[in-house]
Amino acid sequence: MTTKPHTSAPAPYWTWGGLSEGAWRSVPMLPGTVVFSMVFGTIAAQKGVTLTDTVLMNALVFAGSSQLVAIEVWTNPLTLGTLLSLATITAIVNARFILMGASLRPWLGPLPAWQAYLALLQNVDANWIVATRYRGEGGGDVSIYLGSGIALWTTWVASVIPGYLLGAFITDPTRFGFDMLLPVFFSAMTVQMWRGSRRAIGWAVAGVVALVASQLIGGYWFIVIGAVAGSIVGGFIDE
Repeated sequence: MTTKPHTSAPAPYWTWGGLSEGAWRSVPMLPGTVVFSMVFGTIAAQKGVTLTDTVLMNALVFAGSSQLVAIEVWTNPLTLGTLLSLATITAIVNARFILMGASLRPWLGPLPAWQAYLALLQNVDANWIVATRYRGEGGGDVSIYLGSGIALWTTWVASVIPGYLLGAFITDPTRFGFDMLLPVFFSAMTVQMWRGSRRAIGWAVAGVVALVASQLIGGYWFIVIGAVAGSIVGGFIDE
């Protein structure tokens, strides 16, 4: 069974004021984004990635979790095998955007393609949460979604520079708990998505299955296995 759409939500539209409101709505996500980006910059420096390449990766890829996972297998110089591994890992971790994009279709679908794709270009977990909450409240201004994405993207790109420079002084990022940043960041975002304990069952199942799979199967397949398990359970308990 699927969740019924918000019947009172208006058709999508754009406003200049919505851009600033979207940026304002993303403010609670910005501190975590700053730290997250700085950590990525620090690790990139440790891996021998140039500052230019690091900034370009943040600007063009703009997918924090997949970037952090990919940088773990980064080698210098890059080989064909490493490039294939990086592409596969990025595709696996970012596969969640397929479902996130599908969830936005009822809202952005009526827009001309160039407008919808412009907005989707800025899609990440944080502004997706901001946008879906706003839409769930009955809003229709797509500028909220785009404005939030622009604010997060700007913060993400700018913050990687001091993090990279800091990497020259930190030889072991895990010593400072940087390896725990990703689970802490996503745990904080789940607070914004809380809809009661019943809806959280799928999250719990996904987490447990992923942990078990990570112990039994090599590589990063535990991400896919956990996500699929959680999605199936979530689909059955959805009303």
